[in-house]
Amino acid sequence: MFRLSPIGRRRWRNFKANRRGWYSLWIFLALFILSLFAEVIANDKPLLMRFKGELHVPLVTFYPESYFGGDFETEPDYTDPFVQDLIRTNGDEVLDEGEEPGWMIWPLIPFSYDTPNYDVQTAPAPPSAQNWLGTDDQTRDVLARVIYGFRISVLFGFSVTIMASLIGVLAGATQGFFGGWVDLFFQRIVEIWSNIPTLYVLIIVSAIITPNFWILMFLLTLFSWTALVGVVRAEFLRARNFEYVRAARALGVSDWPIMFRHLLPNAMVATLTIMPFLLAGSVSILASLDFLGLGLPASYPSLGDLALQGKNNLQAPWLGITAFLTFAIMLSLLVFIFEAVRDAFDPRKTFA
Repeated sequence: MFRLSPIGRRRWRNFKANRRGWYSLWIFLALFILSLFAEVIANDKPLLMRFKGELHVPLVTFYPESYFGGDFETEPDYTDPFVQDLIRTNGDEVLDEGEEPGWMIWPLIPFSYDTPNYDVQTAPAPPSAQNWLGTDDQTRDVLARVIYGFRISVLFGFSVTIMASLIGVLAGATQGFFGGWVDLFFQRIVEIWSNIPTLYVLIIVSAIITPNFWILMFLLTLFSWTALVGVVRAEFLRARNFEYVRAARALGVSDWPIMFRHLLPNAMVATLTIMPFLLAGSVSILASLDFLGLGLPASYPSLGDLALQGKNNLQAPWLGITAFLTFAIMLSLLVFIFEAVRDAFDPRKTFA
């Protein structure tokens, strides 16, 4: 059975003592787990169907339209009444006597992020029983796009934050621990690199090449790691001559174990203080690029594109309100969680 160390138990108690962060963690986990199963919640393909007495799962298996008695070898539009009739009649014009009809089980939201709703009369369409948050100017379901866009934004933000933190902590620890010419040389590089206008560079690169999730993540990581260097460097400069560090050196412990086993825990509080701002900044920059039309391609669901549609369609306030509430709730929950994590790693805080 997995058991926490005494320090781990103390950190867990400190985290739970921050009630705002504790409840935010559960709310965020619930929303994120739901978004991971976005294809099951919002999709224009049936979750399960019965055809000619056999069960099929179109969500994970490709079936051409000709398989159901149609004319084409491409994947059918399962929302088309013609295809639904073929499935219901098992590929025949009428059911034979005693033959069981086919059926389909649909997701809770029968639209994917790129599925147009041809039944609406105007675009954007207001919220209705069919589209709970309305549709955008291309009659796509707003709630489906929010679910898929939330997943992409969170995964993008966490990916950039983790990669930038690893680079920033390593660079700051190296500068602060070794000092001297190593610190001076790398500090000049950090100063030059941090003064490069990140958003402008991203806009220029996005205008030259067609960006995707991985390219944007790599570019943003290149310019985000410098935010952590200063605080980590300061903590290592302050603690590198403490008595326990000198004792470890006297016992023959090498530099890298001292850095990451003894000094890094002291720098965790300052690091975790910066990380929520780094996370919020990466999500905001992705939304900004999407808002400007220089971010993810149109094939991706984007919260920034939803905000842009809210700006361009002021007569449809549900678009702007949905985009604002999505960003506000997502970023607030993440900041509250990181506040609780910061308290958990702070050795000066002990809660009963």
